[in-house]
Amino acid sequence: MSDPRYSVVGSTYPLDSKQLALIELVESLGPRFAERAERYDREASFPHENYADLRAAGLLGLCVPEKFGGRGADLRTYSIVSATLGKYCGATALTYNMHACSMLWPGALSDDLDMTPAQRAEHDRHRAIHYQRVIRDGAIYAQPFSEGSAAAAGRAPFGTTAARVRGGWSINGKKIFASLSGAAHYYGVLCTEAKPELSMRDTLYMAVPGNAPGLSIVGDWDPLGMRGTVSRTLLFKDVFVPDEAQMMPRGIYFQAASRWPHMFTTLSPTYMGIAIAAYEFTVRYLRGEIEGMPPVKRRMYPTKQIAVAEMWVKLEQTRSLFLRMLEDARVDPPKDARLRAYAAQFTIMENASYICGLAIRTCGGQSMLKSLPLERLYRDSRCGSLMLPWTAELCLDRIGREALYEPRIPGIQQPGNARIAVRAGAARRDPRAAELAPYRGRAQGDPRRLRAEVSVL
Repeated sequence: MSDPRYSVVGSTYPLDSKQLALIELVESLGPRFAERAERYDREASFPHENYADLRAAGLLGLCVPEKFGGRGADLRTYSIVSATLGKYCGATALTYNMHACSMLWPGALSDDLDMTPAQRAEHDRHRAIHYQRVIRDGAIYAQPFSEGSAAAAGRAPFGTTAARVRGGWSINGKKIFASLSGAAHYYGVLCTEAKPELSMRDTLYMAVPGNAPGLSIVGDWDPLGMRGTVSRTLLFKDVFVPDEAQMMPRGIYFQAASRWPHMFTTLSPTYMGIAIAAYEFTVRYLRGEIEGMPPVKRRMYPTKQIAVAEMWVKLEQTRSLFLRMLEDARVDPPKDARLRAYAAQFTIMENASYICGLAIRTCGGQSMLKSLPLERLYRDSRCGSLMLPWTAELCLDRIGREALYEPRIPGIQQPGNARIAVRAGAARRDPRAAELAPYRGRAQGDPRRLRAEVSVL
């Protein structure tokens, strides 16, 4: 392993033997990924070679449960692995997030959710198909999310719809900023079941083959940063998928989004890794240890020392909150853990950019050259705060609102009473109340769970 200062968890964080082995494996791949990162950035091309290495190392199955042939990583283990990847190639780590979450959500996360025996049996049959594609065939899954509406932020139904047809579903709609465009074998598409009134409760999660008739990829890709993600636009026109394309049973994604909020923190490890990489480069640059450059030392200047100290303080604050967030991650977390997840996401995204900017200022003019990685790290870091579903602005909005208010839906009594009452006519006054109707009588359970179910609205 590299110097503990530059590891994701430092030298004293408790890791089990499996986690230690995974970190060592990723660290062994890292130098090759770092060497290729400049070309992927310059060409805005997908890191196919890196994915070949991930496939050969068995890391495409990182979050596939062990009973299906994978490594069985939970969210904490995935996050540590992903952040380690992020130190070497941000675009690889960010796209790997989309694939890994496509395995994690139907896996360990879904195992924590409530399903009927029939749903559980159906889910096991369906996810076995998806997992076999990854373990046996080396398939890559993407997870297109954004549509240019409030849906990706969890405030409206997805505009992409799935209509029930004989033997499966017909999908129509659009996804923008769809990472792995043209590289993924399957796109895990979040869409809404087509009904007269669209509802977030009817969100479906479907795997669409990359070569499916009716699926097209359009638009250019020439962004500021994260250029190797190749996040173009997907168009769906009467795209048929069979029933087994479902990656979660009907209605279970809504439950997951309500009860497992940390499922939306999985972009942040990439930026944790970028922040560490920027700090490591700065220290080595000032010590004259950058390969291929004259061994000129700049560490004796007080201004440089102060800047490095400030970077370390920011990095440790960020890393500490990141690791605490991972400790909190579970189904039905208490309110303070949910707020801390928002705070961690905001802090990681904002501090990664700040650390990279300070690194450029501290290292000076050489750091602006594309022959060195720092300017790419800076550009990549600027993208994190913009990424849905938890942008920096949305994190602040949620922290402020949820800190000052308890969820209140017209016609719904607050949890803590013996029951939930939906007054007659409430659904007509506020359509959201209708979506709470299935929760009548469930306030006798854990009030934290009830608040989580309501808060997604």
